[in-house]
Amino acid sequence: MQETAAPLLTAWQNFYVIVGSSAGALIGLTFVVITLIAGSRVRRSSDPIAAFSAPNVVHFCAALLVAAILCAPWQILWNVGLLLGICGLGGMIYVVIVVRRVRRQTDYTPVLEDWLWHTVFPLVSYTALVVAALLLLSNPVPALFITGAATLLLLFIGIHNAWDTVTYIVIAQPQPENKSQD
Repeated sequence: MQETAAPLLTAWQNFYVIVGSSAGALIGLTFVVITLIAGSRVRRSSDPIAAFSAPNVVHFCAALLVAAILCAPWQILWNVGLLLGICGLGGMIYVVIVVRRVRRQTDYTPVLEDWLWHTVFPLVSYTALVVAALLLLSNPVPALFITGAATLLLLFIGIHNAWDTVTYIVIAQPQPENKSQD
């Protein structure tokens, strides 16, 4: 029996409007911050940005995408499950790419907290999306709660990691020398 999507998804509309709007705003803010930092610092390798900052935008975009998927006017749930599963699998593949980037960059040595927030927690979140996609047809209510938790986790990961990155750049990075003499 194919369950109708509309009644189940309607209850989640406000949640995903809030999460999606937050993710969209944070994507824009991330671009502004990176632009400001790039204009005020000594140029360095792009490897740490690819390893530690770019994934934040991807996690925010994934949260925005999941919000958009669940706010669309679906008639049947299998379409939703398919798209959530693709999003989760894509995220899992991206986490593997991030692990390679983190290991390859040499400007910063990650500590346990970095590994957790930049690789383990995102992998948990994207894996949860795949699990939710698989459960959606047979157990839609728990699957939607898993999806909500995974999406919110992606948003929190992005916020934490963006804050961590900016704090590191402001505090730990050496300042360019001021060569002008007033």
